[in-house]
Amino acid sequence: MKEIAARALDTCQALGAHYADIRIVHSEIESLTVRDGNVAAMASEESRGFGIRVLLDGAWGFASSSLVTEGEVDRVAEQAVAIAKATRAALRKPIRLGPPVVSHGRYETPVVIDPFTVALSRKLEILMAADAAMAEIKSVRTREGSLGWQRQTKLFASTDGSLVEQILVESGGGIEATAVEGPEVAKRSYPNSFGRHLGTQGFELVEAIDLPGNAGRIAEEAVGLLTAPACPAGKTTLVLESSQLALQVHESVGHPIELDRVFGWEASYAGTSFLEPSMAGQFRYGSDLINVTADATVPGAPGTFGYDDEGVPAQATPIIRGGIFRNFLTSRETAAEIDQASNGTMRADSWGRIPLIRMTNVNLEPGEAPSLEALLADVDEGVYMQTNKSWSIDDRRLNFQFGTEIAREIKN
Repeated sequence: MKEIAARALDTCQALGAHYADIRIVHSEIESLTVRDGNVAAMASEESRGFGIRVLLDGAWGFASSSLVTEGEVDRVAEQAVAIAKATRAALRKPIRLGPPVVSHGRYETPVVIDPFTVALSRKLEILMAADAAMAEIKSVRTREGSLGWQRQTKLFASTDGSLVEQILVESGGGIEATAVEGPEVAKRSYPNSFGRHLGTQGFELVEAIDLPGNAGRIAEEAVGLLTAPACPAGKTTLVLESSQLALQVHESVGHPIELDRVFGWEASYAGTSFLEPSMAGQFRYGSDLINVTADATVPGAPGTFGYDDEGVPAQATPIIRGGIFRNFLTSRETAAEIDQASNGTMRADSWGRIPLIRMTNVNLEPGEAPSLEALLADVDEGVYMQTNKSWSIDDRRLNFQFGTEIAREIKN
């Protein structure tokens, strides 16, 4: 693959490209779903291909292919350069990338149990045990559990001199129980809603979340919601469970700080942003207690890797300190616009897509945190909210509303 990459870069430069990079990616994805005691789906997907990105006279060109051969690399390189030449005619101003990025290295997700080597019987055993535990609870009408795992092997090379290899592994799982009684319907999920709980770990993550051990509780909570009173209306103190808090940080901080949204270059996937470049170091995002970090090096987290898709090493970036907004998430191109270096957040979701800025692990840092019990004890009146159910956010991320699957009233 290194020879293929070198050939691609040489061809691009021979055709006049001032900069070029190539990503060669092999992806393996598997999943397993059990619904109401039966295997509902078992999927296995594999793809291999490459994408070439070139910069010529300040204009981008990109092309890709699933055929990884010398002849195809030559053809795709020519296509990428041709696209850059066509794009050049519509340029408002030339693109610049800032200083060269030269990275060499190899990164592998630390894995204790390779999910691809775990027997199918063990995976089914976990899901069937969880399903059986949920089935024991009366009024539970439907039950579902799923596991998923993937491995991505990537090689990145650029004309700046970067050459990095990565093997990224993700694993995860989840269950949900839906209870019905007359016109009332309620659902509970674990550990998260809207799909599986994922992390850059091996099958040890699936074992750790213990789906069978939590299935009965989740089913009982779903049934309990059928007769639960409505959440009281009015302003009150909210305590948010971690998965709901993570989503709110993701939506209200993570997306607005992606600098391509700030510039209006990206709007399709999650809107633009209320932030402006001049707000860095000035804008009050929250109270003095608020500290937020974007950290692509957190062990086991879903946004963890070794290098982004421009070869920039993974790093931790302070986003909010003492309530004041400090830094955006950047690419080489957007960082150059504000005279900074990229903080390594450019990633593509496949070899056939051009990379864009995608948030890493955007975390609200803990203070001198008490236990959950102590936190709840400190609230005179309020509501403890768990597991996201719904959300609505405006295009610039100024206003939002969230709902959760379950909430508990706090009274002390």
